[in-house]
Amino acid sequence: MVNIRLARVDDLVGMQACNLHNLPENYTLRYYIYYLLSSPQLSYVAEDNGRIVGYILARMDEETGQGEEAHGHVVSISVLRSYRRLGLAKRLMVQSQEAMAGVHRAAYVTLHVRKSNRAALSLYKDTLGYQVQETEKGYYADGEDAYVMRRALKIGA
Repeated sequence: MVNIRLARVDDLVGMQACNLHNLPENYTLRYYIYYLLSSPQLSYVAEDNGRIVGYILARMDEETGQGEEAHGHVVSISVLRSYRRLGLAKRLMVQSQEAMAGVHRAAYVTLHVRKSNRAALSLYKDTLGYQVQETEKGYYADGEDAYVMRRALKIGA
């Protein structure tokens, strides 16, 4: 059975490996360490018998200006192909969103997604209730555009 739990520093190599198997965007270990240490309550892993099979890396937005509501951002999420369609991405997203609202009183959460990633778009829009806010041209290293998506959170949830 797959267990969802808070990510720890000793999970970072497994998280990075999960990313390398699935996503064209690859991040340095320093990248994972920075986000995990800056918002330790927001990143989770899906673990199967000690193996990291999925993760979500999230943070609180540091650019919150005066009068602007606190909000979170999903930095990266990935689930190994053989573990897809089990609801793990949804469970990871919900855990992180609940922590954003409950721990940090975040009013909303944002994320970027490739315009061509139909599976992720379906999860975000149809299952989790995200809405496209804008398109960021050439956001990804290969030049593909990203949708910037947003979802309201229930503070204290």
